[in-house]
Amino acid sequence: MDINNYINSGVLELYVAGALSDEENKEVYDVMQKHPEVLNEVLQIEAAILKLTEATAPKNTVLDFNKITEKISTKTEKETKVVKLKAEKLRSSWLSFTGWAAAVILGAGLLWSIQENSELQSKISVSQIDNEFLEQQIEIADSDLKQAKSLITILRDKDLLAIPLGGQTVAPEAYAKVYWDKSENSIYLDVQGLPEPPEGKVYQVWSLTLNPLTPTSLGTLDDFTSDDSKIFAMKNANASEAFGITLEPAGGSTSPTLEQLYTLGTVASVS
Repeated sequence: MDINNYINSGVLELYVAGALSDEENKEVYDVMQKHPEVLNEVLQIEAAILKLTEATAPKNTVLDFNKITEKISTKTEKETKVVKLKAEKLRSSWLSFTGWAAAVILGAGLLWSIQENSELQSKISVSQIDNEFLEQQIEIADSDLKQAKSLITILRDKDLLAIPLGGQTVAPEAYAKVYWDKSENSIYLDVQGLPEPPEGKVYQVWSLTLNPLTPTSLGTLDDFTSDDSKIFAMKNANASEAFGITLEPAGGSTSPTLEQLYTLGTVASVS
């Protein structure tokens, strides 16, 4: 096979334009596999076609029908002559036509491919986001379940002291409960029965000895609003005789504001 003649035959332009039959497409593909110069020519044609529309677009194409009529009339009076076109001119005209056809076909194909690719990428991105969100929710649910099981195990410990804290004058409907693990010097505080604290305020937990009355702060419940379980773990190495919860300014106080005492319960009250 003469590769140069094959390249100059115009079949490669038709191949790029998608105008060949399946059998002819396979033949061109096989030739490209065997001859790198043919593959290179196809790549150059594809690149050139993208610029063909602008380069070959006709300009100032206003038709003058008077002139056309005049030429037709003149030709009827003259002997029609047959003019043989040179092979080079025929190929040039044919390539110009196939170039236009290829540009239209390839351009439409490119637009379709870009649109399809964009939609596919969008779907993939949405799917990835959905999967990531689902994985996060599963992790959160799994973590919450483990925490819940751990709390249940702890609160069912027979050695824990359960001290109920009843509502006081400022909030008679409030309630809470302390689970005291003396062996670990810690408490678990269930404050589900407390109302949401006002803005700028925070609940503070106190360990109390009664004679004389001596309060010791165990800390503030800074995460009260965001913690759905409303169960907090705190250290308590004190010889506590009672526990109380007051409402204090953000950051807590050095001593309890008794006018804002929400719940109170004594250890001695536990049977």
